[in-house]
Amino acid sequence: MSNSYKVIMGGICAAKGFKAGGVYCGIKPSPTKDGNDGATPAKNDLGLILSDVLCNAAAVYTKNKFKAAPIYVTRSHMEETGGKIRAVIVNSKNANCYPVGGKDSYEKALKMCALTAGAVGAEPEQVLVSSTGVIGQPLPIERIEEGMTRLVEGLSYTGNEAAATAIMTTDTYKKEVAIEFSLGGKVCRIGGMAKGSGMAHPNMATVLGFITTDVAINSEMLQKALSENVNITFNCFSVDGDTSTNDMVIAMSSGLAGNAEIVAEGEDYDIFKEMLFTVMRDLTRMLAKDGEGATKLIECVCEKAPALDTAIAVAKSVISSNLFKCAIFGEDANWGRILCAVGYSDADFDVSDVDITISSCNGEIIVCQNSAGVDFCEVKAKEILSADEIVVTVSLNQGDYSGTAYGCDLTYDYVKINGDYRS
Repeated sequence: MSNSYKVIMGGICAAKGFKAGGVYCGIKPSPTKDGNDGATPAKNDLGLILSDVLCNAAAVYTKNKFKAAPIYVTRSHMEETGGKIRAVIVNSKNANCYPVGGKDSYEKALKMCALTAGAVGAEPEQVLVSSTGVIGQPLPIERIEEGMTRLVEGLSYTGNEAAATAIMTTDTYKKEVAIEFSLGGKVCRIGGMAKGSGMAHPNMATVLGFITTDVAINSEMLQKALSENVNITFNCFSVDGDTSTNDMVIAMSSGLAGNAEIVAEGEDYDIFKEMLFTVMRDLTRMLAKDGEGATKLIECVCEKAPALDTAIAVAKSVISSNLFKCAIFGEDANWGRILCAVGYSDADFDVSDVDITISSCNGEIIVCQNSAGVDFCEVKAKEILSADEIVVTVSLNQGDYSGTAYGCDLTYDYVKINGDYRS
């Protein structure tokens, strides 16, 4: 299935019924008194998404065994309300994970929900909470409390950029996307924003993702679509092999598009799921391209695989290989590192007939055929790898399934960024 859509502006505010905003409240104190360096305003560190109506919601959480307090509070609120929510409050620069899973952070996560609820006229359990930043530092909740009035006063139907900026940590640019499409004769929209630059690995990565839609869909079907799409988008990218304590993706449906509510699988569900995939895939590509210190986006496509799980496992294995990522940074077509990563993937397949192709906007070259190296022009290979978006295609030649994973190169700057992350 391939349905038409158009990319539109608006991010998480593109869908009907959603306001958003963001402010700087000083969660991470700035070196100067006025909160900036004297030249550039400090980045927002507190964001809010608010729905005009009670939403159907769905969420997916980190698989890290040490989960930060916002995960537990959000999950609890989702269970209490049956996925009926009004708002999401989110901060950056502090993970509210002090101690990991401890009472201090749990009480502060609850207080963030209560403060938000009081300011927007909702019940505390109708508010979800999310945090990202340094792990193991106390969250200065008083700064969030002081910034709440400004945050709510600044909410608007065009506040998507302020919110997208508020969730950034080491991200170098905001990640947001929105699309418009037809469903049941109604114009529908899905928008999203995400953050994640380091501490990112397939397993719900170090990602915060927020998605809004005006498609009428119940919580059960929204959860099904979100979970299935997470497995082939956010769970298929890697920056450095680390999985955080705070990762979550939340989807909210206002239902204001006016379509017949989706309550079961069928044509309308399939269209919605495909459109949701489009938004999540585009956000995933943005996340991968902005990996800490990265200079290149890498896509690995594993095709002609005997099963979908096999294709995804192979593609993930390749983009997670540090040796391969270093080779891409050095623009070295070291196909042996790719083949090695294919070989140690957690997948069953015949290793005797694997082909590998490397391509970019500068051309395409075959570097491995029948699981063996072939002669190729190193100069041409380097030219292909000089582009900022590289595609590696691994053909297993034993089936009809295909899977894609997303990553980036590993550079000197990655070490510089993470060598003094807390300072």
